[in-house]
Amino acid sequence: MDKDPKHKAKPRRLLSLDILRGITIAGMILVNNPGSWGDAYMPLRHAEWNGLTPTDLVFPFFMFIMGVSTYMSLRKYEFKFTWASFAKIIRRTVVIFAIGLALAWFGLFMRGMLSGKTFSDAVFNFDRIRFFGVMPRLALCYGIGSTLALLIPRKALPWTVGALLAGYSLLLLLGNGFAYSDTNVLYIVDNKLFGPNHLYADFIDGVKLHFDPEGLLSTIPSVAHVLIGFLCGGLIMGTTDNEKRIVRLFIVGTILTFAGFLLDYGMPINKKIWSPTFVLTTCGLASSFLALLIWIIDIKGYKRWCRFFEVFGINPLFLFCLATVLSIIIGTVQLPWSGAESGMATIKTIVYKGFIMPICGSDKAFASLIFSLAFILVNWGVGLILYRKKIYIKI
Repeated sequence: MDKDPKHKAKPRRLLSLDILRGITIAGMILVNNPGSWGDAYMPLRHAEWNGLTPTDLVFPFFMFIMGVSTYMSLRKYEFKFTWASFAKIIRRTVVIFAIGLALAWFGLFMRGMLSGKTFSDAVFNFDRIRFFGVMPRLALCYGIGSTLALLIPRKALPWTVGALLAGYSLLLLLGNGFAYSDTNVLYIVDNKLFGPNHLYADFIDGVKLHFDPEGLLSTIPSVAHVLIGFLCGGLIMGTTDNEKRIVRLFIVGTILTFAGFLLDYGMPINKKIWSPTFVLTTCGLASSFLALLIWIIDIKGYKRWCRFFEVFGINPLFLFCLATVLSIIIGTVQLPWSGAESGMATIKTIVYKGFIMPICGSDKAFASLIFSLAFILVNWGVGLILYRKKIYIKI
């Protein structure tokens, strides 16, 4: 935990970066916590397989910003590999990955207790923990991406990104990688190495497969994703002129977005396999959106509207983890409720069905959205306390 009263006074700090980071964290909490998964509005759902929805932009935007932030954090090492810098990268990678596993364990533990398992069986659930997920992916991509950024000359990094995406494209094309099937190379590798008990189970068109959207091989393009953010961080910090920053980011964003959409005809945009076109398109949109925020916030000075997102942006991973823990708790802890046949219901059920749905009437999608927004406000309230006390929790 770091108390830094001069946090906002750091030179050349862009508020727009914090705002984009905050928007993505708020978005992640929004789409992960509907009142009912079946009732959520379509834009708040992931594409079932190929395609792109607004929800599919949230996680990749955060990874892009992580790449930008990595550039800024590695400047103090002058982008040279040292054992001190490498040790810091490894430590942070291990901590973030461990937090991801701890969250997965906690979810299994609470659901086990809810289903009536013994305390011992609920605690020792290590044979069923999902190895991958949001936090583990962030950890691996940060660790590998940061190390490559220190080992490879800056001028060679674009070629590194190209090689990673080209190699992964070849892997997908030769390994039936664009099919939702047990013959998909991504499915085969994950299931052979880790087993279905440690993978996410998906259900598409009546077919259930342990197809993990954050699996091992799809980490390859995800690393390229972070490196693109890293390179954009170089474009930002290469000048103090915000107008030049905007031009650079818009040019890069336009090129990447058009490349992604054009290549989509032969290589579909697909988040669940993190296809190369998904990387190009989402990085392009993130770059353009960041340029827009710099213009609105750092040039025009319109800042009042963004205070809400700044709260999320300065403690992003902590608030994401807090939201995950709270979501598990309200979804598993039961309280007496007359509206349930058994007389008991989870906190989420009581709030959603007992209070929100009666107010919203027959519009279930709107009720689901209201629950999500209320949940965001609860987490924002905690973040606001930290923000006002100038407490910045760094993982």
